[in-house]
Amino acid sequence: MPAATFEELALPLFDQLYNFAHWLTQDATEAEDLVQETYTKALRGFSGFQIGTNFRAWMFRILRNTFLTSKTGLKSAAFEDQEIEAVASTRPNPEAILIQQADREIVQQALTEVAVPFREILLLCEVEEMSYEEIAQVLAIPIGTVMSRLYRARKALRSLLVEKFKGGRNGV
Repeated sequence: MPAATFEELALPLFDQLYNFAHWLTQDATEAEDLVQETYTKALRGFSGFQIGTNFRAWMFRILRNTFLTSKTGLKSAAFEDQEIEAVASTRPNPEAILIQQADREIVQQALTEVAVPFREILLLCEVEEMSYEEIAQVLAIPIGTVMSRLYRARKALRSLLVEKFKGGRNGV
């Protein structure tokens, strides 16, 4: 069986890479540039990629490293909320929609206040649904560090949300 080509491996990841880049940069144009630069670097380095290893983690690591060395990354850009779809069997009324929107804004604001290393872990785990092993590869840290950082990230986000929901709900 012939080895997979760069195109076969890389193109299916485009949307996931763009979504992660958009979270990192908070800007559609910057995200597009970041993904384009990621693909350029990955294509250049593809001959050094070891077939059989995790290509997805390899691509995310290139994107992350490219972001961290960019002007936006160096300024520790905040993350933007990715659209969260509500799953409901009944059609929500206007009041429920307003509450959901306010809740989403509170979560988005809290996420932007979490330290960058914690945001990365949350995004890779919860949004990109990466395994601990994949996250460890992307961030170049041990799996134990992934687990402890994820625990601390969730705890920090939870604390911020408790604080914000108490304050935010009083006015709703």
